[in-house]
Amino acid sequence: MKCLFYTLFILMTHAGISAQQSTKNDSLYIIRDSVSIPTRSGVDIAAVIVQKKNDTIPLPAILFYTTYYQGKTDNYFAKISADRGYVGVLAYARGIKTDLKHYAPYEHEATDIYDIIAWISKQPWCNGDVGMYGGSYTGFSQWSAVKNVHPALKTIVPQVAVMPGFDVPMENNVQMNLGLYWSHDNIYKRKPIRRSLPFEWFENGIAFKDMDSLLGYKNAIFQKWLQHPAYDTYWQSMVPTAKEYGDINIPVLSTTGYYDGSQIGAIQYFKLHNKYNKKADHYIVIGPYDHWGGQRNPAKNLMGYEIDDVANVSMVDLAYQWFDYILKGAPKPELLKNKINYQVMGTNEWRHVSTMRDINNDTLTFFLDHKNLSTSKPGKGFEKQMVDFKDRENQNNYFTPEIIFDTLDASNGLIYTSEPLEKDVVVNGSFSGHLFATINKKDIDISLAIYEQMPDGKYFFLTRFVGRASYAKDNSKRQLLQPGKKENIPISNTRFVSKKISKGSRLVILLNINKHPFEVINYGSGKPVPFETIKDAGKPLQIKWHNDSFIKVPVWKD
Repeated sequence: MKCLFYTLFILMTHAGISAQQSTKNDSLYIIRDSVSIPTRSGVDIAAVIVQKKNDTIPLPAILFYTTYYQGKTDNYFAKISADRGYVGVLAYARGIKTDLKHYAPYEHEATDIYDIIAWISKQPWCNGDVGMYGGSYTGFSQWSAVKNVHPALKTIVPQVAVMPGFDVPMENNVQMNLGLYWSHDNIYKRKPIRRSLPFEWFENGIAFKDMDSLLGYKNAIFQKWLQHPAYDTYWQSMVPTAKEYGDINIPVLSTTGYYDGSQIGAIQYFKLHNKYNKKADHYIVIGPYDHWGGQRNPAKNLMGYEIDDVANVSMVDLAYQWFDYILKGAPKPELLKNKINYQVMGTNEWRHVSTMRDINNDTLTFFLDHKNLSTSKPGKGFEKQMVDFKDRENQNNYFTPEIIFDTLDASNGLIYTSEPLEKDVVVNGSFSGHLFATINKKDIDISLAIYEQMPDGKYFFLTRFVGRASYAKDNSKRQLLQPGKKENIPISNTRFVSKKISKGSRLVILLNINKHPFEVINYGSGKPVPFETIKDAGKPLQIKWHNDSFIKVPVWKD
């Protein structure tokens, strides 16, 4: 079985477009596709500049900064700006399209983009105003750019923005295969990885850090990232500090989706900007979108779920409506009725609130009590789970190939089910909780998925959490568990979701321990997890999940 969010993260690596999408008649444009932009580092940046031939006066410029190079179809991102009355600029990360010896993902955007904007603002075709937009890595790049805001940068539109070290290439300190696949496919442009590779790694039981050896080479980017399993200063330096967030006074529009692999990072930027800048002019839009839909056009059928009609919003169109509003004085986009704009699945309506506190007005608390989600605190007790990491015939994961499905596979985990809800309620926000566990090892990687079991018996996948217990209290510092001791494992950094839950539905939790081919396996020895092998598995993991464990589900009750 493959992991759903692994698939979503693979989607987020492909920020390019197909040749069929770039069908504009080039005779309409002035295209400069071999521009070199100087930077203070001495490393020039490769860029493409696109203008409409009939544009004769200086215009605002829209910068699309990317780490991907796919050839002439890249012009598309500059052409759509030219089509909408701007000068389109596509700039590549240092080393991309030039010499990869200069390339270092996430590390140079803050200074390089400042220099790119300085250069753009001085060109005769630019009126001195610059905006930025784009998703995934391109979304991150905008947050790096505003660590020191250039005066010409008037707004950013970070879409499905990743936060390095926070949600990629690891999520809550759990390393994903993405760390290898991303650079292999997109940067080094090597032969596509064979489908069998993760299964070979899983079956062989070699260290996660040696997965690239199955490809016959050492992947420098993959190896460097594995040296930073904590959310340490290496990762933190790539995004704004508290002071820098406080100094971001340009307007911002963020977009993401309930099923976006990088959602927790995209929302974390929003939270931190508002935390450290009480006057932050920052809007966010979130709906039933995956990583692609949160930056381009939504899928009307998203993994088997027919999205509500009102959710069919083009994020590209929204971005340019925003640019027209900020850079040309047009009306504010109609969707942006307040700072937080979210679509409630199953209601065909958007809701709009000013702060995260206003999203919900109640919380449902459920205790994980002997396969039940109980609303009353139970007496002492526990549920046992055993995981044999040496057994490679079976897997434990949280995969759901579709959002709506008929049966729920426990995948060797534990299923907890609530009583039917007595009235309709809207699940609104990000769940949290505390798991209390006693184990015979020093660490575990936990997955916890939440579903609605609808009155007809079908399941609706709402959201999930994955995280490493030893980093649950502080993602920058590892604190190993003590074998045989009851431990408190807080659950946070979970995904936002909004959906109407009908009367008669039940909430269902699948609690499990990661053991599958698409994320690192934490054997619990206490060694650095990517360096562990099946030889570190030892005795099977024995867990007592204590029934005072609980989750809190934020809701809106009318």
